[in-house]
Amino acid sequence: MLPETTQNNPEIMIEDYPRLVEDLAVKHRAKQALRGLMAAGSLATPAVREGLHHPEPAVRIGCCQVLDHFMDEAALPELLDNLHHENETVRAWAMHALACDRCKEGTCRPGEDEVLPIAAEMLMHDESRRVRQMAAGVLGPSVHRRSDVLRALEYARDHDPHPVVRKIAGWYTPGGPIYKRLIPKPSRVRSAITSVSP
Repeated sequence: MLPETTQNNPEIMIEDYPRLVEDLAVKHRAKQALRGLMAAGSLATPAVREGLHHPEPAVRIGCCQVLDHFMDEAALPELLDNLHHENETVRAWAMHALACDRCKEGTCRPGEDEVLPIAAEMLMHDESRRVRQMAAGVLGPSVHRRSDVLRALEYARDHDPHPVVRKIAGWYTPGGPIYKRLIPKPSRVRSAITSVSP
C-alpha cells in the first residue's frame, strides 16, 4: 500500500504534518509550513489539534489559522481553551477560527449559540485591543440575527477605550455603513401562476 499524500501537494505525506506544525515556530519555515498544512486541509487536523497545545504561540496561531479554514469539530475544546491563552494573538485567532463563517471551507461550523456569547464577552472584557477588534469583526455579520450581539457592539462603540475598536463596532451598529448593508432584504413573494388546461 502506498503512503497517503495530500491532494494539492503529492510530495507531502501524512507523516510530515507534525513536522510542518513544528516548523510554524521557525520564522524562516513558517510560511511554507502554513501553506503545506492549508494544502493538506482536513487531512492535517490531527497534527494541527496537537499544535494547539504547543508551548510556542506562533505554532498555536498557525494551527488556529488552518482550523479557521478547515474546522474540525473535535478541535472545539482546544480552540476554546486557547481563548484564555496569555498571548493576545493566540486568543484573537482562536476566536476568529471559532466564529468566522466566511473563511470556512468544510462543513463543520460551530454553533452560533455556543460561540457568539463568548465573542461578545471578549469584545466587552478582554484587555487586548487586538482581541476586541477581532471580536467586533466576527460578531458584526450576526448583528441582525441576535440582540445580544447588537448590545455588545453598541457597548463597544460607546465605551471601548480604543478608537479603532469603537470604529469597527460602529460599522456594525445602527447608522453604520456595514449595518445598513447587512439589513436582510424582504423576501419577494412570487405570484402563483396557475395554468388552466383547456
